[in-house]
Amino acid sequence: MPGTTPAFRLNDGEEIPAIGIGCWMGYVGGNNEVVEMVEHALKVGYRHIDTAFNYGNEAQVGQAIRNSNIPRHELFVTTKLAGEYHGAVQEGLQKSLDNLGLDYIDLFLMHWPQALTLDGEALQPDENPTFVDTWREMEKLVATGQVKSIGVSNFSVKTLEILLPYASIVPAVNQVEMHPLLPQLELLEYCRKMTILLTAYSPLGKHKPMLVQHPAVVDIVTRRRCSAAQVLLGWIISKGVVAIPKSADKKRIEANLSFVHLSPEEVAALDEIHKAEGMHRSVCGFHGKGGICFGWTYEQLGWPMKEGGVIW
Repeated sequence: MPGTTPAFRLNDGEEIPAIGIGCWMGYVGGNNEVVEMVEHALKVGYRHIDTAFNYGNEAQVGQAIRNSNIPRHELFVTTKLAGEYHGAVQEGLQKSLDNLGLDYIDLFLMHWPQALTLDGEALQPDENPTFVDTWREMEKLVATGQVKSIGVSNFSVKTLEILLPYASIVPAVNQVEMHPLLPQLELLEYCRKMTILLTAYSPLGKHKPMLVQHPAVVDIVTRRRCSAAQVLLGWIISKGVVAIPKSADKKRIEANLSFVHLSPEEVAALDEIHKAEGMHRSVCGFHGKGGICFGWTYEQLGWPMKEGGVIW
């Protein structure tokens, strides 16, 4: 049977709902589609909203929050610092607060380790501000009350190992792409040891047929009489990971709020999917030619990928 949405405790004592509504719409910018999606999500029970400055829709997310009339303390709002503001962290936060129309952010993430110029060019890892510099500035935000928790996104074991020796505050969260095609098992184990909670974006693998039609998924769907999405969300939550599925379809929004409690054997079967040749892959489209992602090489990012960004 589908489960109710649990919450996980962060390393700073705050709680985060285990399922949220993701607000990356597949395009930059906001419109009424964003407002309607978030409004409906809040109406049917979501209390965790995940957006970012770079999505260009914080204002629409804020409008939906106001329209809902749900008390602010009942909501968990995540947004992310843009690379262009790595050298102006307070300014970046204030722009997000103004866009959202909120007094504080529950979780403020460094969206990517790369700092960008105002023209969108990536600085190299040894150029200032480094992500260590940026993190030190983010740490200062906690005492202001404008953010409750801080974390990172798209960090690997390699980049976390560079960051953590200099961190006075251990990141509460690391948000990364995660699903059975890209299970992030090594990163998950490392983050557990470091008390960092993982959040999974694209937790449904963008409904790629190679995943949702995989025999291991179909077997569980058939036996449990549930959807592939509920199986995949159950797999994420079984690992103590937060999931932020996105859908503008009202029925899917409602379905994505529930999940199936999987047995250890079912979890293990899903863990095996990525091991077949050609199956271990990202489903996201931000990988460039020559093993480059937003100006950094896979080696600099700590991603053991082959060129093309899809197969380890």
